[in-house]
Amino acid sequence: MAAGFKTAEPLEYHRSFLKENCRPDGRELGEFRATTLNIGSILTAEGSALVKIGNTTVICGIKTELASPTVDGPTKGYVVPNVELPSLCSSRFRSGPPGEQAQAASQFIADVIESSEVIQTEDLCVEKGKLCWVLYCDIVCLDYDGNLLDACIIALLAALKNTQLPEVMINSETEQPVVDLEKKRPLKVHRHPVGSSFAVFDKTILIVDPTAEEESLSTGLMTVVMDEEGRMCCLHKPGGTALSGEKLQDCVSRAVARHTEVRKLIDKVLESMKMDT
Repeated sequence: MAAGFKTAEPLEYHRSFLKENCRPDGRELGEFRATTLNIGSILTAEGSALVKIGNTTVICGIKTELASPTVDGPTKGYVVPNVELPSLCSSRFRSGPPGEQAQAASQFIADVIESSEVIQTEDLCVEKGKLCWVLYCDIVCLDYDGNLLDACIIALLAALKNTQLPEVMINSETEQPVVDLEKKRPLKVHRHPVGSSFAVFDKTILIVDPTAEEESLSTGLMTVVMDEEGRMCCLHKPGGTALSGEKLQDCVSRAVARHTEVRKLIDKVLESMKMDT
């Protein structure tokens, strides 16, 4: 009976739970799904991380290459993010060129990188006007069940903290770069942005960490990105229901608490890796 109701009237089915301040998967309205993290799983990348939020699974690999800086930014390197939503992660996506959601996610991650200053591009300069590092941050969704952006940010941050760059010098005679793979230094991560996503039902009901089904039934979505100093780095709200100042403040408070949880998780995994080596 319940299965038939869910299929025939999915929105009313969800409303019947929301009225009781819970959700079909048993969570409270403000409860995130279990989040797990594995760091350094891609041995061919300079840094990597795999994140699971409920069933949503995202992996990030950092690849590096040397390039010439721009004329306008002779002391800066580049950070190039790319989010992929392959057909294997959900039946809603198709093979071929990046779709609208993948492009929007890539732009969002680029905005987070810039606004949070997680990486100072000056740190990527090897020699002014001649040589710099390019960080390609490839983020691939392996299983999609909503809240893609939160998972992407965690995977990116953890992968960056796992990244090491080899020492590079420019040969004075040949003017060619010489890379010493035996000497590596950790990439300096200046800020720690963490996202918290929300869905709005019936203009007033807020839930955190929406599943794919909850996203599709909601009247609005929003992602708030905070750093460790309680500073809002980015606010992403692609249309939908407007929120009152009180509701927005509630989202910010929840995002601050979520930041603490995620930061502890990343630090715990990194510390465990140190103990193992």
